Amino acid sequence: MIKDPQALIFRIKRWEDYYLFALESPQIASRAVPGQFIMVRISPHPYPLLRRPFSIHDASKTHLEIFFQVTGIGTELLSQRRENDSLDILGPLGKGFTTGPALAEKEVVAVGGGRGIAPLYYLAQVLRSEGASIRIFYGGQTLKDLPLREKIEGDGFPLHCSTDDGSYGFKGLVSDYFAQELHKMNPSRIYSCGPELMMEKIASLARNKNIPAEFSLESIMGCGIGACWSCVKRIQKEEGTEWTRICEEGPVFNGEDILWQGEEP
Repeated sequence: MIKDPQALIFRIKRWEDYYLFALESPQIASRAVPGQFIMVRISPHPYPLLRRPFSIHDASKTHLEIFFQVTGIGTELLSQRRENDSLDILGPLGKGFTTGPALAEKEVVAVGGGRGIAPLYYLAQVLRSEGASIRIFYGGQTLKDLPLREKIEGDGFPLHCSTDDGSYGFKGLVSDYFAQELHKMNPSRIYSCGPELMMEKIASLARNKNIPAEFSLESIMGCGIGACWSCVKRIQKEEGTEWTRICEEGPVFNGEDILWQGEEP
């Protein structure tokens, strides 16, 4: 883990209440892998006190990107930052997605709901560079909740969009769209991030088809380094189920190891 108190914001894109920040932070960016996150100090003032976690949306040797939606006081304050401002960040943190040569020439699928699309873009870039064929399912409540659609399509990824209200693409939940299309595909692995109910359905589909699946769990985090135990989830391990820190042992977990809401250990 590296602390960079002067990560320069050199580019900002905005779509209503969605933002994409590009940060110059070579030490952190060069060590990042898909699925990891950074902890951002939101304000130089005492309030809000705690840092906020953000998935790494993209990374190179010198810069990284974060994508977020304004949903509360922390993201509202962050959205007020401007180009050439600096952020105090910690990272890269957590365990990322499985990538590597074993997936070369294999078909894989990523399913993102809402701002859960954030870590899947970086994942898709890396998997493609390693020879995998990846298609992306991207769902939102309305068309305005698909702000990264043009960026993903512009990079040449096969993209399947859904909106709850039918304003763009498939009308309905992205998990339902994926369930409808899954029988037409033969993926070697499924990756997903988004609302828990969405991911639970994706996990069930993967389990029924005997397809390995990985999920990036979202959680409110206090420290991001495993010290405060504020971001726990029941995870199946060899010795039984345990309350496990998402920030330290995740945020990415195998689907068969996650105890979803309502499931018994």
